[in-house]
Amino acid sequence: MTIDAQGSVAIPGLFDTHTHFAIGDFNPKQNAIGFIESYMHGGVTSMMSAGEVHFPGRPMDRDGVKAVAVAAARSFSLNRPGGVRIHGGSLMTGPYMEESDYAELAAMGIWLMKVGFGGFSVPKDAVPHVRWAQEAGFLVMSHSGGASSVPGIAPITVDDLLAMAPDIAGHINGGTTSLPDADVEQLVRESSAALQLVQAGNLSASLKIQRLAAEHDCLERIILGSDTPSGTGVMPMAIIKTIAELSSIGGVAPTDVIAYATGNAGRVLRRDEGVLEEQRPADLVLIQEPTGGSQDHPLKSIARGDIPGISGVVIDGQIRAQRSRNSPAPAREIIVSTR
Repeated sequence: MTIDAQGSVAIPGLFDTHTHFAIGDFNPKQNAIGFIESYMHGGVTSMMSAGEVHFPGRPMDRDGVKAVAVAAARSFSLNRPGGVRIHGGSLMTGPYMEESDYAELAAMGIWLMKVGFGGFSVPKDAVPHVRWAQEAGFLVMSHSGGASSVPGIAPITVDDLLAMAPDIAGHINGGTTSLPDADVEQLVRESSAALQLVQAGNLSASLKIQRLAAEHDCLERIILGSDTPSGTGVMPMAIIKTIAELSSIGGVAPTDVIAYATGNAGRVLRRDEGVLEEQRPADLVLIQEPTGGSQDHPLKSIARGDIPGISGVVIDGQIRAQRSRNSPAPAREIIVSTR
């Protein structure tokens, strides 16, 4: 296959590190069918589960949460809507879990865990579970900030986060209520957790967090997620929209912000994707300035706050989409030849 990119800029495929799956390409929270394939048209080539929290009749017991995690992980390893790499089956841990469960699940290929879905009435009670999971090789994300729209989720403060020491401090800009500014500064100074910013959160808080990370020379800790489908809705363009906002309003170079959703995310998730380099997976997005825009280059468009036109999405070396049905029209359409 040959692609004449027609002057497109190639960037690594985007990661959405905070997606709420349920089962298959369906999410009952918003009765959304086909959302995964639609997010691919927003340039997302990898999606990470933040817990199958909207699973119908979600169990809250030891056997049930283990079963959901295993079923989701196995299902998404075989079912990839739009070709998207889906890291599903995030264990929704609780006080009902035992230390041996984490090693057992790790042996079955489960490597993601989410803290903060109602299992612990006192968040700090999760501390030993986080340690057991990390020792078993899990990547642990914690809910952060105020309570969400899901019943039974308690607010998680900076003191809770520092005690738990998760690998990812989830949606610290709000899911949907952000951590207080002083707490974010403490988290940046006193932890090494990845700092996750989501489109479903508070944009003002995101901009402050980005400035704070720059001041502490740790922009490499920022990763992006959508935190959808959720009460906020279904947002196929969430990641690339966040990139445009953080660059244009925050005054950060588009290439640096793109790295939040590519190289930074790949490193945090321990994946080879996220960097365009030989011997790495061929996941990439072709972008152009949008038709009718004021700029003559897609990176200039992002710096201005305009979402670029997506002219092609490649996953595993295969073209999965050409002109995106969701982005603004690219200035030129790519030409794909199989000769």
